[in-house]
Amino acid sequence: MALLGIVIPVYNEEMALDAFHQQLCAVLARIPHPVRMYYINDGSTDRTGEILQGFVERDERVCVIELSRNFGHQAALTAGLDCAEGDWVITMDGDGQHPPELIPEMLALAQAGYDLVLTQRANDAQDFSFKSATSRLFYRLINRVGNTQILPGGADFRLMARCVVDAIKSMREYHRFLRGMVAWVGYRTVILPFTAPQRLAGTSKFSLRKMLRLAADAVFSFSLVPLYIGISLGGGMLCLAFLEILYVLSFWVTGNQASLAPGWSSLMFVLLVVSGMMMILLGFIGVYIGFIFQEVKQRPIYLIRQVLTNAPGQSNGKTL
Repeated sequence: MALLGIVIPVYNEEMALDAFHQQLCAVLARIPHPVRMYYINDGSTDRTGEILQGFVERDERVCVIELSRNFGHQAALTAGLDCAEGDWVITMDGDGQHPPELIPEMLALAQAGYDLVLTQRANDAQDFSFKSATSRLFYRLINRVGNTQILPGGADFRLMARCVVDAIKSMREYHRFLRGMVAWVGYRTVILPFTAPQRLAGTSKFSLRKMLRLAADAVFSFSLVPLYIGISLGGGMLCLAFLEILYVLSFWVTGNQASLAPGWSSLMFVLLVVSGMMMILLGFIGVYIGFIFQEVKQRPIYLIRQVLTNAPGQSNGKTL
């Protein structure tokens, strides 16, 4: 029987974990496949670690990977993919908004020959909240400027065959946007729409600052358009400068030099426009150089404090 691995990153989810784990286990009981559940504790500061330890003690299918601090959602997912075993691997959140009831359908599509089963939130178009509106705007932007088309309304709730997991594991860039990386690798893909339920408990830990950081990682990792914008603006200013030269020469050709009155305001306008464009372009270049600098240092994407497991043949409390 094919082994199924499930990767679940969690951060301060003490109020939702028990209910989520019960829902997940109820669905897995109907699946005729051996299963391993990998909970990634991304530096939680509440009782999440204690609850996960209880899962390990009661269920040998559960493996808990504790990171040394909060590295972020994408790093936690990467840690889970690096550790997960299985012919298929499913990634999902532990707050209940990725319904476990979809897992049998995802497995059916995988058995039909698809290497990658992506999920798409079907209720995003009817949601007019700030988060949904900015999400739609982001996907329009990244698909317009990027070379890789990313599924609008996509989620980090997906099934991947082992070949896809190995391809993702081979991509070790520090600034990670897994939805874009999954779209980039290709493979046989199918989209499964779903309606996202409400959180089981608690509030979202994905703040506006984290959303902006993830959006910046996506844009600068999958597109060189910001640099092209700077080049285009520079070319436009050169054209305007050429037209200005022709305009001034026309006065000399017609012998009307006396009409050339120096204009302080126009000069300042040109200086401000050129200076502003140069600062924008230098900012774009600085961001790309910063990305290169962080990649060159080759720091690990995450650090594991310990791995908790109760599975036969594996040591509990292993520290990496």
